[in-house]
Amino acid sequence: MSDQDQAFKASVIRNFSTADGRLQSIPVQRKKKLIILEYLIFKLEPGRPYPEKEINMFIKGFHEDFATIRREFIVHGFMTRENEVYMLAPQDDWAT
Repeated sequence: MSDQDQAFKASVIRNFSTADGRLQSIPVQRKKKLIILEYLIFKLEPGRPYPEKEINMFIKGFHEDFATIRREFIVHGFMTRENEVYMLAPQDDWAT
């Protein structure tokens, strides 16, 4: 990743989050939304199953609209869901 790409990602994260890391809003623009989703996903543990209740609580630590963000994780390939259990998808499947 180029220095310019890294700077852009850092700028997006800074513009959409507060000093304590909570999201102020969910970006509408796809490119920025994917950066924010990836920022959150990297805080989860690969290979660990997350029951729906637990993934909701994780997301609520960053933004109240956990249902939208949880759905975005699935839609953009960051996570898979089976029987209300969420797992990180292989990074090759992510829509970044």
